Amino acid sequence: MFLGDLSTAAENFELELSTQQLNQFDRFFQLTLDRNQKMNLTAIVEPNDFAIKHIIDSLSLVRADVNLENKRVIDVGTGAGFPGIPLKIFCPSIRLTLLDSLNKRVEFLRSVIEELGLEDVDCIHARAEEAAHSDLRESFDMAVARGVSKVNVLTEYCLPFVSKGGSFIAFKGANVELELVEAKAAIKILGGKLHGTTELTLPNGDARSIVEIEKIASTPIHFPRRPGIPERKPLSNSLLTGERRMPKHLLEQVSLAMDVVEFVKDIAEE
Repeated sequence: MFLGDLSTAAENFELELSTQQLNQFDRFFQLTLDRNQKMNLTAIVEPNDFAIKHIIDSLSLVRADVNLENKRVIDVGTGAGFPGIPLKIFCPSIRLTLLDSLNKRVEFLRSVIEELGLEDVDCIHARAEEAAHSDLRESFDMAVARGVSKVNVLTEYCLPFVSKGGSFIAFKGANVELELVEAKAAIKILGGKLHGTTELTLPNGDARSIVEIEKIASTPIHFPRRPGIPERKPLSNSLLTGERRMPKHLLEQVSLAMDVVEFVKDIAEE
């Protein structure tokens, strides 16, 4: 049933999947359902829904004509492996890193990679805010994220991993324009530039927006901020006041000051 649903959905989405890819996706589906009985990986378990909302949705990046060949790609907050594993199955040449904050999910992903025979895939257990200050920083051609956070938050999580000349791809739903307006400061401060947005419709009628942000300058060293702060205190467009004249070292000082304020608040709350 799943294979039929996936084949039909791929055809409707103008994607061509080989027999090997279909079999890998089918095995991935079965492995996910089996582990889902022991831990919460996904609420989407019906074959047709899984095929469209997980597999085809992950591959919408391909329909947006984003070049993946031989790219170093990090999937930030990958969860059960989306979009990273479907992208790797579809485009085996990518060198993929799957990053997630929950070790149980990372262990599951390692078992999936071994079972599917995928090569050049690393699984890392870490928070994005901490991993981006390791040797992973600015070491990828592309970062991808399918998280529910807004674009300004996702950009702070993801853009620090991307080297200059690379890009960050955010998977978003319909009506992303307001989020992009709100993310103007974050994109600028973090060294990015909005390249464009591709609007797509999945086979079930759901809208999908693929947002591509170019990395045109190094991210100031203090970003991303400490764990939890990007979500609680998103970078605001108020920082754009006089921003065009603000040197990068002052932006770094602003970030450090924001960290200090949050640290003091945390201690007071304890």
